[in-house]
Amino acid sequence: MPVKSNEQSARSVSLEIKSGSITLPILKLSNSDTALVAQQLRDKIRQAPEFFRNAPVVIDLSDLPNNAYVDFFDLIDILHDHHLVPVGTRGGSSRLQAAAQDAKLAIFPEHKHETVAGPAPAPSASKSSLRATAKLPSGSKLIEQPVRSGQRIYASGADLIVLSQVSPGAEVMADGNIHIYGSLRGRALAGVQGNLDARIFCADLQAELIAIGGHYKISENLDESMRGKPVQIYLRDSSLIIENL
Repeated sequence: MPVKSNEQSARSVSLEIKSGSITLPILKLSNSDTALVAQQLRDKIRQAPEFFRNAPVVIDLSDLPNNAYVDFFDLIDILHDHHLVPVGTRGGSSRLQAAAQDAKLAIFPEHKHETVAGPAPAPSASKSSLRATAKLPSGSKLIEQPVRSGQRIYASGADLIVLSQVSPGAEVMADGNIHIYGSLRGRALAGVQGNLDARIFCADLQAELIAIGGHYKISENLDESMRGKPVQIYLRDSSLIIENL
């Protein structure tokens, strides 16, 4: 029996390409010495190996001088050795970007923070007041069911509210605050787009990892007196503070 043309057309469609927004970890280089990068990366990943395992990363070159040279092939091998997956670069000189493309890395646009239109702040403005001009997350995403092992939930441009527990091996992320009304046994990352004023609230702290704006603590570094208790977590002077609720 001959196949109809519309059936043939339906069968021939094997993929779609859609636009989307995915949050990727950023590896910001301040030195082009790959041996030194390898040493410091090893020390960093040792603190939370499962958190970084098989994670795609973007290499930020914006802090490197224009005349810097990076052996991207060596750097890619180093990242693969540490179970990281380099997908591209951002920033840096045109020379560095050309070298990155030769190594089959994508070139991402430089990240630019949006600010509220208006007069420039006075030179004496505090860091907290400058931070307030950034576009902050609005709204919230509500999760009513337990977040199970292997699940990853991200609230883009919003707070995340979880009415149940976050299981070991699960990960919850938000551009804003995270509220967990059950046990936090997995990983929670608030302010993932750089909002350093974000907070994490949970009814029972037993986390594998907590992070705000890229500053994190793993389970082994948590104060034992805070385990199993309702707490709030926030950032002060680049340190994570955990307080009883």
